[in-house]
Amino acid sequence: MKKILIIEDDISIAELQKDYLEINQFKVDIETTGDEGLKKALENPYDLVILDLMLPGRDGFEICKQIRLKKEIPILMVSAKKEDIDKIRGLGIGADDYMTKPFSPSELVARVKAHISRFERLTSGDEGKKEQIVIGGLNIDKASRRVYVDQEEKLLTTKEFDLLCLLAQNPERVFSKDEIFEKIWGWDSSGDIATVVVHIRKIREKIERDPSNPRYIETLWGSGYRFKA
Repeated sequence: MKKILIIEDDISIAELQKDYLEINQFKVDIETTGDEGLKKALENPYDLVILDLMLPGRDGFEICKQIRLKKEIPILMVSAKKEDIDKIRGLGIGADDYMTKPFSPSELVARVKAHISRFERLTSGDEGKKEQIVIGGLNIDKASRRVYVDQEEKLLTTKEFDLLCLLAQNPERVFSKDEIFEKIWGWDSSGDIATVVVHIRKIREKIERDPSNPRYIETLWGSGYRFKA
């Protein structure tokens, strides 16, 4: 049985989400404050976290960042804030999806199932576990989902790692922003292709010696991105 953590200060919303998830055979815990939610997320083996943006004690952005420093699990951010900048920021710091309240509980369940299934596909399989990608000073270890630049480890979020792997496994191939968004997020996810630009920028900041003159990820204006072998 998959375990879900809901971090939500509105207990009525949290209980409704819990009821629908438990009907669909998920085990669910609830925390109503940011500090306790973060503690529980880091200390327990959850398969996915549903994270409200506005919380007492510590907001969802900070919680998302802290989880990403320690764990690779899907994070589904929810908020009543509809501004695109909040969605882009949430996805940019490591959330796998962003849902705007109000939404139907059945849609939430569908997205939870999709993200857990996608994460399991990305992290399983004997062939994928044996692969390493080494180009120049960049070493991508798919088995441990770690990235090293000149032997120094760089911490990437789940989506940053998946995006980097997509490009690095297909050197010299041009991927459009639409194609990247579809392959990494899926068209059923919230957000738009603007998040691709945000993630490319953050990846460059972590793996490139000079992000303004990238060695690995090349921008082809009007076409997309290409990984240079």
